[in-house]
Order: sequence, then C-alpha cells, then structure tokens
Amino acid sequence: MHLPRVLAAAAALISSTVLAQNVSTYHNPIITGFHPDPTCTFVAELNNTFFCTFSSFLTFPGLPIYASRDLINWKLISNGLNRAEQLPALGLLPRGSTSGIYAPTLRYRDGKFYILTTLANQALYGTNYTRFDNFILTTTNIYQSSHWSDPVRFDFPGIDPSPFWDDNGTTYMTGSYNGIEILQAPIDLDTGELLGPLVDIWNGTGLPSPEAPHIYKKDGWYYLLTAEGGTRERHRSNVARSKNIFGPYEGDPANPVLSTYLSPSYFQAVGHSDIFTDALGQYWAIALAVRAGYSYNFDPYNSLFPMGREAVLTPVKWATGDWPRYQNVSGIMTGDFVLPQHPDPSTVPMEGEGVLSESNDVIDFPPNSSLPSHLFHWRLPVTKNYAVSPPGHSNTLRLGSSVLNLTSFDADSTRGAGQTFLARRQAHSLFRFSVDVEYDGLLTREGEEVGVTALQDQAQHFDISVAMLIPNGTDGPVQPHIRFRGISTTSYRLPSRFKYVDEAWALPDELRGQQVRLQVEAVNTTHYAFSAGLGGAVVNNTLGVFGWARGNYLVPYYSGVVVGAYATSNGRYGESAFETYISRWRYTGIEQVIELPADQQPIYWD
Repeated sequence: MHLPRVLAAAAALISSTVLAQNVSTYHNPIITGFHPDPTCTFVAELNNTFFCTFSSFLTFPGLPIYASRDLINWKLISNGLNRAEQLPALGLLPRGSTSGIYAPTLRYRDGKFYILTTLANQALYGTNYTRFDNFILTTTNIYQSSHWSDPVRFDFPGIDPSPFWDDNGTTYMTGSYNGIEILQAPIDLDTGELLGPLVDIWNGTGLPSPEAPHIYKKDGWYYLLTAEGGTRERHRSNVARSKNIFGPYEGDPANPVLSTYLSPSYFQAVGHSDIFTDALGQYWAIALAVRAGYSYNFDPYNSLFPMGREAVLTPVKWATGDWPRYQNVSGIMTGDFVLPQHPDPSTVPMEGEGVLSESNDVIDFPPNSSLPSHLFHWRLPVTKNYAVSPPGHSNTLRLGSSVLNLTSFDADSTRGAGQTFLARRQAHSLFRFSVDVEYDGLLTREGEEVGVTALQDQAQHFDISVAMLIPNGTDGPVQPHIRFRGISTTSYRLPSRFKYVDEAWALPDELRGQQVRLQVEAVNTTHYAFSAGLGGAVVNNTLGVFGWARGNYLVPYYSGVVVGAYATSNGRYGESAFETYISRWRYTGIEQVIELPADQQPIYWD
C-alpha cells in the first residue's frame, strides 16, 4: 500500500473515531415503513458512506438507494429502477401483492456499484422458471438515477441472487432455488454468462425456504448467511461455513444467529440480514422486521402491523476464526459498540436526489419541477396522465383519470392497463397525510372520482374521495359526494373476515365549488381516520371524519401501507376521461412507536 493511502486511511479512522463520540445507543427501525429485504455495502473511498437498497415489488420508480454516514440518518439518493424501458414487464405483472422486484443485493467493486435482483411473476406455475427474470444493474455514479444501467440478464431459475468476488478474482453468483436449495456458480457480471454449472451448496437447517444467501470470506473461511423459515413468524438468519467455496458447508451450532420467534419483542419476523463493516472495523447487520408484538407468533395473518417489513440494525461481534454473533433486535439498542459518526442529519451526503427517510412532505408542485424521487406509482405509469404545474394551473399536479380504480379488475392485476395513482410510504406509526383536490366543472359524469387512500395492495385499501354519484332514491342528475370506500379480501383471511365498505354523503354546501381537502390519519396504532373539509389557503381547516379503518384490515404480504392520491372513472369512458388537479401535498409524521403500547386493544373482527 502506498504511504499517502496509509495516511489517508489513518486520518479517516481518526476522524471517524472522534466523530463517533462513544455513542452506543440508537433506535430501531433505522429506515421505517415499507423497506423489506435490506442489503447494504460500506464504501470507505466514498467518504466512509453506507449504501442500502430494498425490494420494491410493484412500485415505480423502484430499488430505492439510501446513503448514510452515521447508520442512523438515511437519505434517498437515487432509484436503481427509474425508466420504463429498463423493465417494461413490470407494467404487466399480476399477483399484485407478491410479484415484482424481489430481494436485491447491493455491492461495490473497483469503482462500480452492482445490484443483482429478480423480477418475479408469481402467477406462473411453480415449475415454470421463466417466472423469475434475474438481472444486473450497474452504475459508477450512485447519486444519479439516470446513471443506473439497463438490465443485463442471466439465466438462473430462482431468486435472491448475490455476488461474491474471491481472492483469485473469480466472481460467483449465489441464489435460492425452489425454496429448497442454495445454488452457486461462477458468473461474468458484464455479460451475465454463467461460467460453470450451478452447484447445490446448502439446503438449510430443515426449515422451509432457505433464501437470501450472501457469501463472505474471513480468516480463511467462506461464510454463507441465509434467511430461513419463511418470511413470517419463524423468519430468521442462519450461518454456515466451509473452507471451500462450493462446500460442504457446516451450520453454526448456535443457529439461528438472529430471530425473535416466540420472543416478547415488539419486533417480530426478524431475518433476511446482510453483514457489513464500518471504518472502525466493527461489524453490523441490517435485517427486516415487523412491529407487531408477541401475538404475531401465533396468528401472523391476522396481526396488526400495517407498516409491513422495515429495516432494523444490529451490531455483530465476529472474532477471529469464530462465528458471527448478533445482538438481539429491539426498539432501543445499546451495548458494546459505537456508531461510526455522531448521529446527525447533516452528516448525510450532499449529493443525491431525495430526502431523509423520515422527512415530512410539503410539496406544492412548483413550475419547472419534477415529481420528488420518493413518490412512486403502482406498476408503470401512463406518463401523459401526470403533469406538474401545467399551463394555467401553477403549483398543482394534473391527474388524467385511469379507467381502472385501485382495486382494478380483480384486486390482483391490471392486465397492463395503468392506474392513475401517486403515493409515498407510511413512515411513522402515527401520521397525517392530505391533499387538496379540484372537482368543480372537471368531474361531470357518474363514477368519476378523485381521492386519497391508505393502500396495502389492490385487495386491501381504504379511500376517501369526491365522487360523482346519483343520489340514492333518485333518477339523477349526478351530484358530487364525499365517498368512503374500502376493500379487505386476501387469500389468507377467511371470507367471514372479508371487509367491504361503500358509503357516500352529498357534498356539504360549504364545500360546493371549492377545493376539497382529503385526509388520511393514523390516529393511534390500530386505526386510520378518513376526513374531508375545505381546502385552499387556510392551513388549519377543520375536517370532518367520514370513515375509519382498522390496521388489521391492511395486513401485508410483503410490502407495507402507502398513502397517496388517485383519479379514476371506475371502469367507464376510456383513459383520461377527465382531468383534475391536486395541490398542497402534505405528510406529517406525528410519532414513532417502538414498543407495544400498553393501551393497545386486542385485535377483533366485525
């Protein structure tokens, strides 16, 4: 190593040590809301910065990239999937709650970032391995979405691919096959060509679904880290090791190395982890977890955790020649570690396109601006249906209506048609989200509707809107109404527990001809309130509550609740049947709950 590099490394280490100031306490989750299947890499040469990404399923832009220097404050800096032409099949996927972009792995090597991931189509039969489209994205400028490459595909009949570079320069791809085996082969990441046969290196410890493999080399050992047990209550991280890259691998006698199964922790389903270092030589693991509480161990499909799978951080002790030892995950983490820098939002990189992960929204859609990078669509958008500050409507977002509403044809697919819908993640246990909508003279026919929603997937969402409806008991004409509508029907819930609501009230006189403010609020850890009132310049308008939804009607498969605005003609009139304008997009985080509230009521069903 050259002397200048030695001095630079020493200076960085001293700087990091000083900045850490022995801070040995932090709170989980570190990145809140819908951020499942986390993967991170530490890049010392880019100012000791940590970079992470996550599964994004049907959201577009997808593969959000976050950066941090203190492991606590994270900034969205780009989206790896940001152009429709990168992955046009995303717009056609059915099985809306379980298909899409699966568990990526993010790594850095010789000035280039790599993401290996899978586009999964779970509507195809299990023996049809074309349901898994595996590909590689690369960039040399991770701070710009547009710099992420088009996909380079590789032939692998499974999911969760992860790269590993051995000391001799050989690159390997390791992935999960058929929920049974971990397979591995050498690969050319430039072309996607597998350079040898796929070899079965590990079948797990006997629990279902060994997946999410990562290979690390330390002290002459190859360590294989996997998830196992399925992604619900028995989810965990296991470790095996071998002196040979292809095995045989021996499991850690202490497996699982990370789990909260049958624990009293508020954080459940902990697993799917990735290990990385910092400039101080400490080891860390990022993992997924849900905030659900002990009852989740026995009835996960009917528990209360609408925010879904979130990103948690835990320190790892990894002595020479020994197994990695994780600290148990909890809301307040303290122990024998120091954060790499004193936690401060100002430490995040100046570069990048987005905002801090728990930022509030004050979005006014000013002229000559574009949509913020943390807002997204469900599948691919019909771009003509969106315009920021169009002529004559400064500081608004024009929405052209879609034929499909948020439930779509069958609460599962869109058959390639678009849905006019713009959303963001619920990032706080308690929050308030609202937009102002214009309807007067714009919505004129029966079924035309503009609203806001709390959406888990197409089969689980609750909406409040201004909708043109024929008053009950009359022959017309259509009139504007406040409509509260919702659906909660999933394959893991008994039909007796399905939920449908569709209620409407004539638009109050004081709102006629005015902008209408529509709001979703998580008022506690169990209930969402849906409100409407006068919009416009007055900031603190009094809103009336028109409906409630319980969090156990928004239970995730893989994702988490998102909130946003939509416009639809509910199956009539054709695409862009009407145009409407939304403004004053506001999201305010109120509270982050990290321990099960003592006064939270037991879950019940109607």
